[in-house]
Amino acid sequence: MILNRLNSLSSIALILIVLCIGCKDKKQQEEKATSEVGDTLEQISEDLKWYERMMLSEISRFPEASKLDFVDQARWSYTNGLVLNACEGVYKETGKDKYFDYIYAYADALVEPNGSIKTYEMSKYNLDMIKSGDNLLYLYKESGEERFRKAADTLRNQLKDQPRTPEGGFWHKKRYTQQMWLDGLYMAEPFYAQYTKMFSDSLKTEAEAYNDIVKQFELIQEHALDEKTGLLYHGWDSSKQQRWADKETGTSPNFWSRAMGWYAMAIVDVLDYLPEENPGREKLIGYLNGLGDALLKYQDEETGLWYQVTDQGDREGNYLEASGSSMFTYTFAKGYNKGYLPEKFNTAAQKAYEGILNELISVEENGLVNLNQVCAVAGLGGDPYRDGSYEYYVNEKIRANDPKGTGPFILASLTLNR
Repeated sequence: MILNRLNSLSSIALILIVLCIGCKDKKQQEEKATSEVGDTLEQISEDLKWYERMMLSEISRFPEASKLDFVDQARWSYTNGLVLNACEGVYKETGKDKYFDYIYAYADALVEPNGSIKTYEMSKYNLDMIKSGDNLLYLYKESGEERFRKAADTLRNQLKDQPRTPEGGFWHKKRYTQQMWLDGLYMAEPFYAQYTKMFSDSLKTEAEAYNDIVKQFELIQEHALDEKTGLLYHGWDSSKQQRWADKETGTSPNFWSRAMGWYAMAIVDVLDYLPEENPGREKLIGYLNGLGDALLKYQDEETGLWYQVTDQGDREGNYLEASGSSMFTYTFAKGYNKGYLPEKFNTAAQKAYEGILNELISVEENGLVNLNQVCAVAGLGGDPYRDGSYEYYVNEKIRANDPKGTGPFILASLTLNR
């Protein structure tokens, strides 16, 4: 009996020792993580350019690139792809390995040796999931690892079977039947174009693939363009069945700055890969100029920024929004640098960038850079149902440092060399 009791006490003691060791290990891990963040923070000097200061701040906020966007578990998502595209630019400018390592760590965590992608489900046919394919193409070029090529092939195969409208437009997601959203052009088309250029697309002839890409923009211009303002509606339902859809045109009811920002960035990025001889280039440049001219009319005169609901800046509840403003700044600056847009857009980009710095950027004592007033998310339909009304857009959550804002801010900073 005494022996049994001693054995029980020994077991309890052993458990306590293990727990203590576990607690100690956990504490050491936390201290190590804190130390690593601290090491990063020490490097955020005001002497660095804004693109590097923000990138270091993002790495500090999200030491694991696979958990960008305030998530607890690693996941394959478009926000990662957006910020890591910007990180690629920072790496090219600085040559600092930490930026390449950050990009690599994302793909390394989520792409298996056989090329399968963790957390990705092709059966959902979600265009958002294509965006991080840009990172795969970059890493394949840099590392030659076959798993990255295989993973990129998987995403290209999704586009092959992506549901389409009767006219050939990609549905935004399988569950969003017959709908094209402006967002989807940025999520899919730059990857589609770059993949085609890199691999002489075996799923279509090159010419067919490029024409298919241009077709997506043509459909948006045909169905989502408001002739009166020159702006583009967030979404178009080709079936005209959604509650948010106009029964005659199929368009959603309002102009959301970030949606047009996605679309505008898609144009300037696709043009990086579309061959000079393709007639679609002139179309896309025309679309870019048309949208740009429309957006200039709604740029806030005092700050140089744009409102959440683009054309209703004087309405109660509306606010100057960071992601759309950063996207337009990047688009205008890149479009001017590439010769697609005239001088007035460079002037507008410079004014907008100053507005972002003056109105939306804050810097903590430790050097951490924050981008404020970012719309966290907005969409159409779903459950709970999003009706695309003015009230819906201005009442969605606003937060600081959403990657849908920080990524474009870094891209704008790189393009303006700020």
